[in-house]
Parts: sequence; C-alpha cells; structure tokens
Amino acid sequence: MAKRSERIEIGRCPWAKTDLYVQYHDTEWGVPVHDDRLLFEFLILEGAQAGLSWETILKKRGSYRDAFDQFDPAIIAKYGQKKCKSLLTDAGIVRNRLKIEAAIQNAKVFLAVQDEFGTFNEYIWGFVGNEPKQNAWKLLKEVPAKTPESDTMSKDLKRRGFKFVGSTICYAFMQAVGMVNDHLVGCFRHGELSKGARKPK
Repeated sequence: MAKRSERIEIGRCPWAKTDLYVQYHDTEWGVPVHDDRLLFEFLILEGAQAGLSWETILKKRGSYRDAFDQFDPAIIAKYGQKKCKSLLTDAGIVRNRLKIEAAIQNAKVFLAVQDEFGTFNEYIWGFVGNEPKQNAWKLLKEVPAKTPESDTMSKDLKRRGFKFVGSTICYAFMQAVGMVNDHLVGCFRHGELSKGARKPK
C-alpha cells in the first residue's frame, strides 16, 4: 500500500498539489466524457472559471449543481429575470452577471445543437475526429494554452451563439473531458488513459 501511495505521489502532474486537485486529477481530468449533461456542466464551469483558479470552481461545484438544477440545459434555458436575480445573490457560485447570463444563453444553444446533431457529444467530439488526442508532454511548460483544434471549436461555438468560449477556455474544456490526454508522460494517469482506462483502481 505504501509503495502505491509513493508511486502516485512521485508520478503525478505537478499542478495536482492540494487534496481537491489530487482527487480531480486522479479520477476525472482527462477521462473521456460522452454524457451530454456532464459535457454541459464542464462547458459552464470552464466559462465560470475565466479569470479565476480552477480550484475555486471545484470548491463551488456542488453549489453550482444545486443552483443550476444539476446542469439540466432544458431547465436552465427557461430561466428568467427572477432566477437570474436569485443566482446573483448565491454566494455558492461566481456571482458574475455576464457569466450567469452566458450559462442561460449557452443552455439554449446547447439544446439547438442537440436538435441538429442528435447529441452534443456527437457535435463536440467531431473536433478531434471522435477519439482522444494522445499527447506526450514531458514538462508542464510544454502544454499549450490553446491549439488549432480549440481555435476551430471556439470559432464554431461562437458562431452558434455560445458565450465565454474563447480558444483557451475551449482547450481547458478539451483537457477536462478527455478530448486530449494532457497528463505528462511521467504521470501514472497518462499511461492509464492512453490505454483506455477510465479510472484508477
């Protein structure tokens, strides 16, 4: 057991320092997501994170789920001014009017994409050819903030009416939902995910 703990401590991406980050890194980050509700959740949370740390958003994630009806786009798309005012007083989320309004707008467009493609999953994974891109970064400084794929995704999302979907936000989304494997090669999760492992045992 001690050897397992030691291996994880040594072979983990260097940004995973706090307990919250370690849990997220080891069980979620980079794991391919194909569930529309979870994809929508990450899309909204990545937009909310703009200008803040991802750890701040992770700490508020439970509150976000409660405040935004478990990220059900069909419900969020119908939010009116009364709900917006309520969200602006909710200390459990990022109380930013533009980000809250963007979440509602994105829910509406998300539903439109589902209507067009059948699922949002079918649409969004098309930007990487429907399979995770396996990278092989050795150092954290090698990992890009955006790529041609995220540029293309951002441009198309914006064209459709999505908000808070700049290329950098799109790439963070791609990393989170496993469209790219950006665990460093020295990280134990890199090999697990490149072999198609879902979660560590």
